[in-house]
Amino acid sequence: MTRRRAATLLPATLPALVALLLVGLVAGHAQAAGYRYWSFWERDGDRWVYATQGPSTTRPSDGTVQGFRFAVSEDSGDATRPRGTADFPTICADTPAQDGRKRVALVIDFGTVKDSPSGETPPALRTACAAVSPDATTAEALATVAKPLRYDTHALLCAISGYPRKECGDPVAEAKKPAATKQRDDSDGGPSVGLWAGVAAVAVLGGAAVWQARRRRHAR
Repeated sequence: MTRRRAATLLPATLPALVALLLVGLVAGHAQAAGYRYWSFWERDGDRWVYATQGPSTTRPSDGTVQGFRFAVSEDSGDATRPRGTADFPTICADTPAQDGRKRVALVIDFGTVKDSPSGETPPALRTACAAVSPDATTAEALATVAKPLRYDTHALLCAISGYPRKECGDPVAEAKKPAATKQRDDSDGGPSVGLWAGVAAVAVLGGAAVWQARRRRHAR
């Protein structure tokens, strides 16, 4: 390729390159949207810990407290915990121990109106004590106290006690974040500082490329 052809090719292709980079930056920003879904938790002492397995594979032991929370979250790192402080003795106080059965305390938090699907109202938070066989999973324990349950084809828990009616892990425009951690650049709904910094970087690279092309033409 001659120097003349190289010098004319770069300015011609630069707008397309810049456009592609901008699309990538905007797409990356758009992917920050959260999802509205049921998260699954395990009680560890006086705190909730995000479960490392799904309810259909977890086999809790007798005396375990497990929780579910319906909310909008980006991922497990910012998922909203179940509310309330009820412990196993409180939840299972009216369910006596039985031979050949285990008791699993369940906290079912349907979330807030803010996080509910359009046209739906979340039921009140409830607790239940499930007496099930020793090898039962959390999903089986949940099914004994909170039917109907709904799952998708990938075994994702979509609804507890019929809530929500239709959705299943649907994306939302913006994930809800705690006020203490919400960044100022996200508060007005506009592009983030990171996005504008990326745009500025692309502009600088584009200007440098054009300058280099002009320098080559004048050098001939």
